Amino acid sequence: MSPKIENQRQWYEALFDNYGKKYDREIYTQGTVGECDFIEKEIGFNKAVRIIDIGCGTGRHSIELTKRGYNVTGVDLSESQLARAMEKAKAAGMAIDFLKHDARNLPFKDEFDLAIMLCEGGFSLMETDEMNFEILKNATKALKDKGKLIFTTLNGLFPLFHSVNEFYKSAQKEGQSQCKECSFDLMTFRDYNTVVFEDDSGTKRELKCNERYYVPSEITWLLKTLRYTKVDILGAKHGAYSRNDKLTTEDFEMLVVAERLV
Repeated sequence: MSPKIENQRQWYEALFDNYGKKYDREIYTQGTVGECDFIEKEIGFNKAVRIIDIGCGTGRHSIELTKRGYNVTGVDLSESQLARAMEKAKAAGMAIDFLKHDARNLPFKDEFDLAIMLCEGGFSLMETDEMNFEILKNATKALKDKGKLIFTTLNGLFPLFHSVNEFYKSAQKEGQSQCKECSFDLMTFRDYNTVVFEDDSGTKRELKCNERYYVPSEITWLLKTLRYTKVDILGAKHGAYSRNDKLTTEDFEMLVVAERLV
């Protein structure tokens, strides 16, 4: 049976419909514990810190951090992903606020000490640079004056030295989603591709996607316009985030830690 091709909504709106259980089994979602270890170190294991998880998906970071005693609010655009997050939290005996919001228009102001956006939690997925910047602006607005922002995004240095198409082929695993027909545009730093996957009902689906890659200097400039005074950009290894990992052209993703210290 041919995959069901969808084009009516933006790909990031359609992708996560009825895809929570299969999403939780994707290879790139398996590093939760190690990623939360890094987050804890960044906030000095301070349980008083209030955290917002933007683009929380099925709640894997929100749930793990709540297990560790933190106060976390998870937000996402996908009702299906949020339903899966609530189901998982309930099964674990946890009460977590999972709310439906568009990251480009969050209702929070000066409420959180830390904002996280991991595994491309919204940022870099939008169809214009202006929309991506709105996500950074809204995450910043949600933070208190000396808040911290931790997020990952696609490393624009990688496709200058490597084939994105070959990278996706090498990363493919049986039963996982697959990216094909990748085309990287040097003028816009966008990768256009087709993702093929099977949803929780066993239906094969196909979506035309495009994602924005960023180079470190762009990220630094964007964050400094938002009054961040300290911006650290590191290599992002799933499940093993570390300040010891200097960003290189070999890293498919970058890890960004930004603070407003004054």
